[in-house]
Amino acid sequence: MLDLTKLTRQMQGLSQHLTQEAAASRQRLELAQQHFLNACDRQEEFVQKQEKWRDRILFASATPIEPLNTSIEIPVPPKVHTVIATDGSQIAPNHHEIAYCYLLNIGRVVLYYGQNKHPLLDSLPEIFYRPEDLYISRQWGIKTEEWMSYCRTASEATVLAELACSVVSKDKEISSPHTSRRDESRLYITPYTSPTPKIPTLAMVDGSLIYWFLEQLPFDARDRILPPILQAWRQMRDAQIPLMGYLSASRNIEAMNFLRLLACPHPVPDCMSFCPNQLEKVPCKVFEPLRDTTLWTTQLQPGQRGPLWRSNAHILDLYEDLQIYFCYVHVGAEIARIEIPAWVAENTSLFDESLGLMLAQVQKGYGYPVAIAEAHNQAVVRGGDKARFFALLERQMIKAGLRNVGTSYKEARKRGSIA
Repeated sequence: MLDLTKLTRQMQGLSQHLTQEAAASRQRLELAQQHFLNACDRQEEFVQKQEKWRDRILFASATPIEPLNTSIEIPVPPKVHTVIATDGSQIAPNHHEIAYCYLLNIGRVVLYYGQNKHPLLDSLPEIFYRPEDLYISRQWGIKTEEWMSYCRTASEATVLAELACSVVSKDKEISSPHTSRRDESRLYITPYTSPTPKIPTLAMVDGSLIYWFLEQLPFDARDRILPPILQAWRQMRDAQIPLMGYLSASRNIEAMNFLRLLACPHPVPDCMSFCPNQLEKVPCKVFEPLRDTTLWTTQLQPGQRGPLWRSNAHILDLYEDLQIYFCYVHVGAEIARIEIPAWVAENTSLFDESLGLMLAQVQKGYGYPVAIAEAHNQAVVRGGDKARFFALLERQMIKAGLRNVGTSYKEARKRGSIA
C-alpha cells in the first residue's frame, strides 16, 4: 500500500526541480531556434559535411530531404478509404503459474469508410509451450520475456501484411469489370463499365519502424526477427499499400542532432578525433535533452507537416532497400512523429494521401489514431482474460490426466492477504 502522507513531503522538492528544468528548457529552445534559422540558410553546406564525415560522426543525425523551414498543409482525405492496424499483447511466462508458457495476442482492425461494410475487430492468439520456443533465446543470453516481445513485433508485422493484402485483393475482385460470359450455346457480351478506382488504403502500426533493439542482438537471434518483418513490408510494397508508424510523445532527437553539426566548434565534425567519448560533456550538446517535437511545436500549425527526413540509424544498414524516412506532423493535440518506408516517401501522391488518412484517424480518435487504439483494445489481455486462460489450461491439463495442477503457494498467497 502506498503511504500518500509520506509521499507528499517529497512533492515540494519535485515541483521546485520541475520549475527550474522548465526555465532551462526555454533557454535551450531559444538557442535551438537560433541554430535552426542558421541551418535554414546553410542547409546544403551541412548536408554535404554530414555525408562526407558520416563515418566519423558518433551520434545519429538524420538528413533533411526538404528545406528545413518546410510547412505543408495536409490534404483532406477522400470519403471512401480503408485503414488497417495491428497491435500485440502477451501473457508472460511465470514459474509460479500452473504451467510455464506464454501467449501472444495480435489485435486486428480494418475500418471501412464510405463503403457500407462492417469493420473487422478481432484478435489472433497463439500459445507457446514447446522447449524450443521457451528456451531458444537463452543461448544468446536473452531472457524469455524479452524474446517474447521481439517475437510479438515480428508477428504484428506479418499479420498486418497478410490482412492488408487480403483486404486489397478482395477490393480488386469486387471492382474488376466482367465484359463477357459464356453459356452452353452462345456468348453474351455485357456492356463495358470502367473499373472502380482503387480504394485508398493505409496500414498503421503503433510506434517506430526503426527497431533499435536489434542493434544489441547477436546475428543468429536477429536473423529470426528481422527477415519476417522485411518480408511482410515487401508484400505491402508490392501491393502498393502504404505503411506508417505513428509515434505519440516521441523522445527522438535525430533532427536536433543535425543542428549539432552547426554547434560543433571544431573545423570538421570528426567525433572520433575530437570527441571520442560521447558519454562525457561535449561542446556540441548545447540543446540536450531537447526533443525534436519541442522544436517543431514552434514551427508548425495544426494540420501541417514539417520537412521529410531520412534516418541514418546504423541498424538501417540491415534494412537493405527498405530505408526509413520520417516527418513531424502537428495533429492538433501534439506533434506526432510519422515514419514511413522508402517506397512511400518516394511516391509523393501516395505519401500525401497517407498523411491525410492518418490525420483523419487522429481526429476521429480525439487525439490518437482510432484504428491503432482499437487494435490495442483487441489485443490487450486483461486480468479476467488471463484468469480464464489459465482456467482453460487447467481443465485441459486435468483432462490429460495430470495431477497436482495449481499455482505455487507464493502466487496463491500474493493473490490474497491473510492480515
